[in-house]
Amino acid sequence: MIELKNVSYTYPNTVQPALHQITLSLEKGRCMMVTGPSGAGKTSLCLAASGILHHEYGGKKEGSVIIDGKNVTDYSSLSDLGQNVGVVFDDPEAQMIFTTVEEEILSALEHRGLSAAVIEERLAGIMKTTYIEELRDRSPHNLSGGQKQRVALAATLALGNDILILDEPTSELDEHATKRIADILKELKSQGKTILLIEHKFGQFREMVDTLIVMENGRITSGGIPDTVLTDDRIRGMVLPDFSMIKKNAKAAVTSEPVISVQNLTYRYGDVQALSGISLTIRKGEFVAIGGENGSGKTTLVKHFNRLLSPTSGNVIVNGKNTKECSIAALAGDVGLVFQNPDHMFFADSVREEIAYGVKNLGIEHGDVIIDAALRDAGLTESAGLYPRWLSRGERQRLGIACIVAMQPSVIVLDEPTTGLDGYEALLVIDILKKLQKKGHTIIIITHNRDIAEHCADRIIRMESGKIVSDTGDA
Repeated sequence: MIELKNVSYTYPNTVQPALHQITLSLEKGRCMMVTGPSGAGKTSLCLAASGILHHEYGGKKEGSVIIDGKNVTDYSSLSDLGQNVGVVFDDPEAQMIFTTVEEEILSALEHRGLSAAVIEERLAGIMKTTYIEELRDRSPHNLSGGQKQRVALAATLALGNDILILDEPTSELDEHATKRIADILKELKSQGKTILLIEHKFGQFREMVDTLIVMENGRITSGGIPDTVLTDDRIRGMVLPDFSMIKKNAKAAVTSEPVISVQNLTYRYGDVQALSGISLTIRKGEFVAIGGENGSGKTTLVKHFNRLLSPTSGNVIVNGKNTKECSIAALAGDVGLVFQNPDHMFFADSVREEIAYGVKNLGIEHGDVIIDAALRDAGLTESAGLYPRWLSRGERQRLGIACIVAMQPSVIVLDEPTTGLDGYEALLVIDILKKLQKKGHTIIIITHNRDIAEHCADRIIRMESGKIVSDTGDA
């Protein structure tokens, strides 16, 4: 169904190939998972295998891509290719243009020229398959991450493609939402669909994967039956990281001194109550993991710690300061927040300038020494002169941490700091955070990764529907 023969590709205005001599074959009804470090070329492979690279991108292309027995260059357009291949990108919202979920799916069905009766039947079937029946009249843009992924998949299924290519469809999803996507794909495979899956979460998809491909630096470095590929210890560490090797050796640094006190916090987005009566105390030096399903209120909670949000009712006290009485700038020295997508933080022309901005803005003394230390601790010294967006996803995540660390806040909050990272990159990020804890920082992470929470945190808080439902710190 999909065959790549000696495919190489170099993006415009670059020298290093994003893909180098890629050869692989995916047969009908089979599932191939492609994994590897950020910047390895996985998304470029996805674009090549779907034909998008050849029809929409410039740059230097070599080799051939065969889809359903036909070279992609022989397809007249992407619309022509779309009769065979459906693609779900890692940003599902970018694929949605209509005002309701039903309209998103109907658009694809109507495009196929089906009768009204058949359209209604298939609409109902697709909604049932993807668990979105209750979302029929909702706006796609107001859904949770997991719901958006299912809607994007439903709209793709409505096109009737036999080949599905999915680029990290669960990167920002909790365990429950990931399992739903995995269950949907298993069912589709059983129906004879051919699936190319770009993913880091091999464990959740293990049962359905026939071939595991590992990419590094634009090349395939390993591939074959998953159990065979994973006999290589280096590859296994990349695909199935062992977080138990990170010891909780900083726990002794925790004091009884409160650094954040949340008192009966309530917050509403318009008519939607996102937080309901949250109360908790976080102590100086703690490493706290906050978990819960998408939409449970985790990010809304931590945005109150540096006043990106202000309580609808209740109070948040940080280092003795009521956030209602402080500006965001006034709290910058107390709490630093690294966003889930670190790209939202960057605007400077170099890595060093990015880190320097906060240091200079706060008037921190010995700025050059602090910037050098932040670069060194994040493993970015050699990248100091590079444009931030040229970095890999893992490097950009570490840059986001370095920018916050350089401002020397007592509390560092990170929203899903290992999203989109391979095992080794995730371990490196967590190791950096544990070292910061040893230096006396309070670390708060939002994570869907149960292994990280259980092996790396001193305390685990779990949220549901805007409330704290469990907290090991109460034990």
